[in-house]
Amino acid sequence: MDIEQLRSYCLSKHGATEDLPFDEVTLTIRVMKKIFAILPLDTPDRVNLKCDPEMAATLREHYHAVKPGFHMNKKHWNTVFLFQDASPDLIKGWVDHSYHLVVQSLTKKQREELSNLQQSIP
Repeated sequence: MDIEQLRSYCLSKHGATEDLPFDEVTLTIRVMKKIFAILPLDTPDRVNLKCDPEMAATLREHYHAVKPGFHMNKKHWNTVFLFQDASPDLIKGWVDHSYHLVVQSLTKKQREELSNLQQSIP
């Protein structure tokens, strides 16, 4: 899975948007203004994904591709290297996990707004 495929997959999530809030090379993917994926465009071999702390530790033990989140809260974020020992399906599953963690953290009102958004067709 390359960075463009990953970007497309992230943006296929309901309500997902992208922006460059930090600089011209750090793409963030958000749902309801909350980040669930960060793609550094200057190093397109990795992605930062939010992760449950227990699951994060387990993934780091089992996959060389998964490291503590670079420039992130290492308890809640992983950096995943795209071309190591993680298959595209695993990476998609970790994107799904990150997205769902963020959606679960939304307020009831935000979740209702999200469910009322019309799903865009990629």
